[in-house]
Amino acid sequence: MDIREINDEYSVSGQITVEDLDAIAAMGFKSIVCHRPDHEEAGQPEFSAIAARASEFGIETAHVPVGPMGVTPEAVRGMVDALDELPRPMLGYCRSGMRSTKTYEQTQHIRG
Repeated sequence: MDIREINDEYSVSGQITVEDLDAIAAMGFKSIVCHRPDHEEAGQPEFSAIAARASEFGIETAHVPVGPMGVTPEAVRGMVDALDELPRPMLGYCRSGMRSTKTYEQTQHIRG
C-alpha cells in the first residue's frame, strides 16, 4: 500500500485490501472512496468487502467507479457528493491512484 497525500483532506493509493484497513484506520482516515469498478481485474477485492470491513472501524465509504471512459461528469458529481458528505481525512483508491487523483482534481473548480 503506497499512500500519497494530495493535501490535508485527501490522499490516494493504489488498490487496497481488506487486510490494509487496520493500517488505514490507524492512520486516522475517516472515509474511503473507491474509483475502481468491481471486476476490473481478476483477484481484485470487491468494493463491498472493503466497505464492510471499513464500517467495522467507523470509516465511511463511497463507490465512484471510473472505468475505461475516463473521468466522466457523472464521476465528478459523485466525487463532489462524497466530498460534501463524508468526513475527512479521505483516502481515494483505484488500481494505481491515478484515477483517484484525476477525479479529485476535477472537483476543485466546482468546490472552489
